[in-house]
Formats: sequence, structure tokens, C-alpha cells
Amino acid sequence: MRDTAARTRAGLDRDLSGETGEAFDPRIRVDRAHLRRLEGRARGISFLPRQPAGSVLHGRHNSRLRGRGLNFEELRAYLPGDDVRAIDWKVTARTGEPHVRVYTEERDRPALVVVDQRMSMFFGSKLNMKSVTAAETAMLAAFRILDQGDRVGGVVFGDDLVAEIRPMRSRRAADLLLTAIADANALLRADAPAVEPMPLNRPLEAVAKMVRRDHLVIIISDFDGIDDRTKTLLGGLSRHNDVLLCLVTDPMAEELPDPSQIVISDGTLQAEIDTRDGRVHKALTEMASGRLAQILAWEHELGLPVLPLSAGQETLPQMRRLMGLAVARR
Repeated sequence: MRDTAARTRAGLDRDLSGETGEAFDPRIRVDRAHLRRLEGRARGISFLPRQPAGSVLHGRHNSRLRGRGLNFEELRAYLPGDDVRAIDWKVTARTGEPHVRVYTEERDRPALVVVDQRMSMFFGSKLNMKSVTAAETAMLAAFRILDQGDRVGGVVFGDDLVAEIRPMRSRRAADLLLTAIADANALLRADAPAVEPMPLNRPLEAVAKMVRRDHLVIIISDFDGIDDRTKTLLGGLSRHNDVLLCLVTDPMAEELPDPSQIVISDGTLQAEIDTRDGRVHKALTEMASGRLAQILAWEHELGLPVLPLSAGQETLPQMRRLMGLAVARR
């Protein structure tokens, strides 16, 4: 028996192309036009080390963003006003005169935006599908990084695809990324053929081959299917790069509805989960809280900043709040 409610929620009863101008629900999926409209709306958001006082990326002892690297420029005599921390004491001792090392900040820091568009992301109980929140977060980040003068690329993955975009400092980079995201998002349908879920480790392995050092890597996912190998891959990436984890969750994962029977569907089949059963309720709660606890543990063990994002809230306002910025009033 087909589930009409699930088909309506998944948008299967309408044309979802979006590019044609026909109506579609932006809470359920995204298209190129929707993602392009995000350009310019992320002013103030920054992925550089200097963060507002209220930012979750500010002042962390072991998980702050390091930012662009430094290039050695010259060794010269000390001048009044120079930072004493820049004094080269070996040269000073050898010459008998104080000398300082002068560095300049690298012109840019390549960024890679990693976007999860697997079927596990095609869920939403309150506002957006997690896949929509991830897509919007990715493009807000990409447009802002380009505006900062840095190169941007990405890895977009679904359950049966991995698309790679090498970092570039051009509008073409954003166009390629938003096209890859929109195409992957369009494959998320309640009547899509069942396939084996893509292990998160596979796109992370692709990322590891693309970035060697001094990159910013933003991973936007619900982190479904993580294991010890995932931790090893993230640890390796963070050794020579800045890695930011954007954990996308749904409100239902944080707090189950009052004990009742929940009906879930993939558009073809449906099942009832009786959360009035104490064992079922406990198992579901532990599953949701366990993944969150594991990601937060990695934050401390590996020094990885975590940006928690909820599909139950609008994307841009919560990003601004998390980064210590005032939320613009409409």
C-alpha cells in the first residue's frame, strides 16, 4: 500500500525541477536557483581564526581554526615597535645585533566543502529535510569563502555517487558545487530504488587524496555510519589542515515525541514504531544521543570544532547565532 502522506511530504506529487519556475517546496529539496539566491546573504560569517566573542569557533583551546599559513619573507634588523616574539635569537647572538624574522600571511587557503546527500539525510520532522539544511550550509560557506578571496571546491556524495570539484578562486567553482549539490539532492526521493548506503569513509578517503596540508575542510553530514576508521581519517586530515564538522540533526533525534505510535515510510512501505514500549523508546534515544556523544568526543580528542545544525530551524539564522553574529530581522 502506497503512503500518500509520505509522497506528499517528499514532493512526489509535483514537479520539483524548480528551474522551470513551477512550484516546489524548498523545505524538502533544493534546486540551482534556490542555492544561487544564498549568495550575498552570509555577510559577516567567517571561517578565519579571528571570530566574534560569541562564536562557537572562538577561544577554544584545542579546536580553534588555525587559518592561513605563513610564508617567510625576510630576516632584518630589529626596529622599535617590532614584536619581540619575532626576534631570531640565534642570529641575534651570532651578530650581536637584534634581528627579527618577518612573515607574511599566505594569500589564500584552499577550502573543500564536503556535503552529505545520502538517503539518511532525506528526513525532516519539523522544518527542513536534513539534506536541505546541509545543501544550504554548504553554499553559504562556499560563497563566503570565495568572498574572502580563498579558493573553494567540494566533494558531494550520495549513496551511489561521489562528485569531486577541485578548489578554484572563481565563480565557476561555486557554479560547479551548487550544480553537484542540486543534482545529488534531486535523486533523494521516497520512491528511489533501495541501494546499499554509502559508507562515510569513502568520501573522506577521496578528501584525503585531494588535500595534503593547509586546507580548510568543512564536512556537513549527519555522520551516519561512523566507525573507528572514520576517526582515523578525520585525525589524519586534521593533522595538517583545519577541519570543521557540521553535524546536521533533526529535532526528533534530540527528543522523541510523547510516547505514541510513529508511522514511518519510504513512499512504498510503511512501518509503525511503538515508542510506548520502554525498550523501543530507550533504544531510539540511545542511538541518537550516542552518535552526538561520539562526535563531541572527537571534538576534544582530535581538536575538531563542531558546528551543530538543526534541520528544525532556518539555516542562515542559526549559523549566524552559532558564529556570534546578530540575527537579521526580516
